[in-house]
Amino acid sequence: MNSFKEVFELHQWDEVKTRLEKVTISEVRNSLQKRNRTLDDFLNLLSPVASQELELMANMTRTLTQKRFGKTIQLYAPLYLSNECQNICTYCGFSLDNNLRRKTLSDTELIIETSVLKSMGVNHVLLVSGEANKIVGVPYFQNAVRLLRPHFSNISIEVQPLEEEEYKLLHEEGVHSVLVYQETYHQEVYKEYHPKGKKSNFHFRLDTPDRIGRAGIHKMGLGVLLGLEDWRVDSFFNALHIDYLQKQYWKSKFSVSFPRLRPAEGIIEPNFIMEDKDLLQLICAYRIWNEDLEISVSTRENETFRNHIVSLGATTMSAGSKTNPGGYAVDQESLEQFETSDERSMEEIKNMIKKSGYDPVMKDWDSVYSGV
Repeated sequence: MNSFKEVFELHQWDEVKTRLEKVTISEVRNSLQKRNRTLDDFLNLLSPVASQELELMANMTRTLTQKRFGKTIQLYAPLYLSNECQNICTYCGFSLDNNLRRKTLSDTELIIETSVLKSMGVNHVLLVSGEANKIVGVPYFQNAVRLLRPHFSNISIEVQPLEEEEYKLLHEEGVHSVLVYQETYHQEVYKEYHPKGKKSNFHFRLDTPDRIGRAGIHKMGLGVLLGLEDWRVDSFFNALHIDYLQKQYWKSKFSVSFPRLRPAEGIIEPNFIMEDKDLLQLICAYRIWNEDLEISVSTRENETFRNHIVSLGATTMSAGSKTNPGGYAVDQESLEQFETSDERSMEEIKNMIKKSGYDPVMKDWDSVYSGV
C-alpha cells in the first residue's frame, strides 16, 4: 500500500455501521478470550452489545495497561501559539468566521509562557496553533522549537497538516511527536463541517500521517472529534488508520486521544452524544485490541472521569491546561479553542494520581539518548 487512502476506500461507512449493529454477545466474548486480537475484534468490542461486558473489559484493560506501562501516568501541558486560522470549522472557537480578537505569541511572550509552565514542573509540552500558514507557518514553528528546546525534554506539535519535507525540517529541530486528527472519517459529511479553507480537503488531511511517517517522526497521535458523527463508526476507521500506520511505519510509536466536543465560542452542538460509559468502553476496546498504544485523556474530560480513568487505561494526561495563546500569563483573555472541564492545577493532578496508587511522570527520557 502506498497510502492509507487505498485501505480507507475498501470500507464503507454504512457497511461498518451495519456490522456494528449485528455483533452478538457471543462474538464479543470470543474476542475477549483471544490472545491476539484483530480489527474485527476491535469492532466487536466497540459494538453496542459489548457494553454488557463493560465490567470485564475494564478489568482486562487495567491489567493489560499495568503489564505494558506499569502504574505510571505521563503528564504534559499544551502551549497555544496562535489562534489565527484560515479555515471555517463549524465546531471550533478558532474558526475564521468567528469575529473575535486574534493573538500570536512573540518570542518574548513564548518565553514568559514557558517560565510559567516550568514553574508548574512541565517537561513535556504540546505546541498548538490554528491553521494559518502565512502567519504561523513552518518558519514560525522552527523558531518556536529552537527557543523552547533548552527548556523541555519533549516537544510535540498539533498544527496544520504539513508536507513531508516540512515535517523533516521540524524533526531536525527536535520535534518528537506530531498529533493530527481527521475529526471525522465520514467523507460525505466532512465538507459540511469544513466548508472553507485548506482543511476542507478531506484526502490531504487523510494522507497527513503517511507524510509524518515518511519524515521519520518518533511518535504520531491520532483521534476523531467525538460528537460530530457516530462515535463507534468513526473510531473503527481511526483504529483502521492506526493499524495501517503501525505496519507501514513500524519504527514510530502511536497514541490515541479522545476529544469530545466541548463548548466554545460560536460552535455547533454535538450531533451525537457520547456518555462517560461510552468513552470508557471505547478506551477499553482500544487497550484490549492494542496493548502498545498510548492512550491520552485531556482536560476536556471532567474531574470524576479523569480520576477513575487513571487506573482504567490512560497512560498520558494533560493538566493545568489553557487553550488560548498567552493563557498562562501574557494574555489570559484571548480567544480560546474550547472550554476545559477539569480545571485543576498540575500539582492537584499529580496528587490525585499519587492517591490512586500511580506515579506521575514529568520526564520519561532525555534528548541526549536520541541524538537530537
